Amino acid sequence: MSFLHWMAVLGSLLLILTLASAYLRWLPVTTSTVYLVFGLAIGPLGLGLWQVDFLHIASWMEHLTEVVVLVSLFIGGMKLRLAFRHSAWFSAYLLAGPVMLACILGVTLVCHYGLQLSLGTSLLIGALLAPTDPVLASLVQVSHARDYDRVRYGLSGEAGFNDGVAFPFVIFALLFIEQGESTSGWLLDWTVLRLLWAVPAGLLIGFYLGRSVGRLAIYLRTRHADAAVSPNDFLALALIALSYFIAESLGAWGFLSAFAAGVGLRHAEVAASGRSATPAEEVVPTLPRSSLEDGHAPAGVLIKDILSFGHILERILEVLLVTILGALLALHWDWRAVPLGLALFAVIRPLSVWLLVRVKTVSTQQRHLLGWFGIRGIGSLYYLSYALNHGLAQGAVDDSINLTLSVVAMSIVLHGLTTQPLLDRYERQQSSSDTP
Repeated sequence: MSFLHWMAVLGSLLLILTLASAYLRWLPVTTSTVYLVFGLAIGPLGLGLWQVDFLHIASWMEHLTEVVVLVSLFIGGMKLRLAFRHSAWFSAYLLAGPVMLACILGVTLVCHYGLQLSLGTSLLIGALLAPTDPVLASLVQVSHARDYDRVRYGLSGEAGFNDGVAFPFVIFALLFIEQGESTSGWLLDWTVLRLLWAVPAGLLIGFYLGRSVGRLAIYLRTRHADAAVSPNDFLALALIALSYFIAESLGAWGFLSAFAAGVGLRHAEVAASGRSATPAEEVVPTLPRSSLEDGHAPAGVLIKDILSFGHILERILEVLLVTILGALLALHWDWRAVPLGLALFAVIRPLSVWLLVRVKTVSTQQRHLLGWFGIRGIGSLYYLSYALNHGLAQGAVDDSINLTLSVVAMSIVLHGLTTQPLLDRYERQQSSSDTP
């Protein structure tokens, strides 16, 4: 497709979504499902405007998906306002750690013994499908900074953490495929550099950068009373770029750093607001101009502008990538993804959550929802592109592409059909007086 064709396709899709938004709200599907269907319509099964397979676009898909995930992680981190020791975080830690590892193991076993794939390819597919998605899972994540619901908070924290925590295991699988079953030459380096150093270093770099820059920005806006005219969207882009650059330059994981930078910026707002329970962006319209002197209004304007900018950018990029996925699906659909996807969504993930997320603050119903809402998406597309561009053995290429794209498409459809009904039922049963 030429650039002119892409302009026509995206313009048509955005126009349809805008004009039909009132009707789409009543459909039991997410907008991601609509994007996927639109992609199918322009692919080989429809208009035939797209005829290129994933392998030929992997070079630029790696960077495009990378940008989408970075933006989503940063914006998601900004919504998480509670202290790290708060009980709402506990389920996120378990989901991004033990549950993710159990899902990698489960998918590996299904691929190796059920689909008869090599152990290395099975490990890679398990790692590619490990992270829950921060982009496509927006409906089940926190919607604002005072959303302390244990399901939403746990899924938001999980999506932020495990898009970076999954990276070492993608690298592990690539090394395993390249080196064979002999781990003597690289296992120690992988453990020390890729896991024990890269994970905590990425989180610390991002958090302290976001908090420090946030405090400086709020101080300058307070001192000069220019909260309403400062380019806050530039600050967001700067933090995303710098946190990623610094972390990657030091051998840490940039995804974790971008997420932590968003959390750090939010903690700067908490400090500027005097640790008020009400986020600063919610009280900005009611504050007098004199409040510019205490940092509350500048913090609120900064956070509000960045969240608004981030949501718009995130939605545009989501439209583009899910449409591309739909167009690719006709070329890469693999029926083996049906049993694999059902095993992951209906058995491996729910069972892992049920066994490992045993915290008193999460009810049985919430545990069921945490088990089902393991949405796969753009993060898996990034890791797939990364693997293809970093020496994936030829024998593992076709299986990795076809199964990953097919399972992600299944996730978009299955979770898209069930998310809103399940959330509506859950929210009706929740007390309106839910507090952190």
